[in-house]
Amino acid sequence: MATSASVQLLGAWSSPYSNRVELALKLKSVEYEFVEEAFYAKKSERLLKANPVYQKVPVLIHDEKTVCESLVIVEYIDEAWTGKGPSILPSDPYERAIARFWAGYIDQKWFPTMKQLETASGDEEKRNKGKAFFGGDDVGYLDIALGCYLGWVKVGEIIGGGKLLDESRFPGLAGWAERFLSHDVAKDIVPEPLKILDFFGKVQAARAAAATTAAE
Repeated sequence: MATSASVQLLGAWSSPYSNRVELALKLKSVEYEFVEEAFYAKKSERLLKANPVYQKVPVLIHDEKTVCESLVIVEYIDEAWTGKGPSILPSDPYERAIARFWAGYIDQKWFPTMKQLETASGDEEKRNKGKAFFGGDDVGYLDIALGCYLGWVKVGEIIGGGKLLDESRFPGLAGWAERFLSHDVAKDIVPEPLKILDFFGKVQAARAAAATTAAE
């Protein structure tokens, strides 16, 4: 079993993919150092060295070994710290395969899949006898895969002036989202939508100023 010694996460607080990894680390009670990467500025040499293929966050560094891509990292965390916290992936091979399928689908085109996920959440409720999360009684792999986006869902609702997870259209997902955001694992990790909006307003202003300076 791996220890929690020398665990670092190269990430960005506003990145849902970095949030995803933090959710997994918190669920497994793994201590780690968060190294903030300014994704809108020049990429650090450390990030380029740690992830030379994609050159992006998140990157987990565990005992000087690097693991890239958020879903891969979540699975690594679950397997590396089997004795800490609850299991993230389901123990049943079929349920594990289904969770991986939906997690991959969410990342490819998650907005168009809300209706399908609503159906999936209903199927999960039948299999889990009405338990609170996709993972059952506690947060699991699919909860983390989708829950990391909820701050951005709220941003979309603020900008668009409507509810993306409308209780009347998606009652299962809306209830799940409320439970997830109230869970201890999500607190202090999934960013508040107003914080995201304020941050990106400043980023856009900085980029506009830089473009103006370059054009002069």
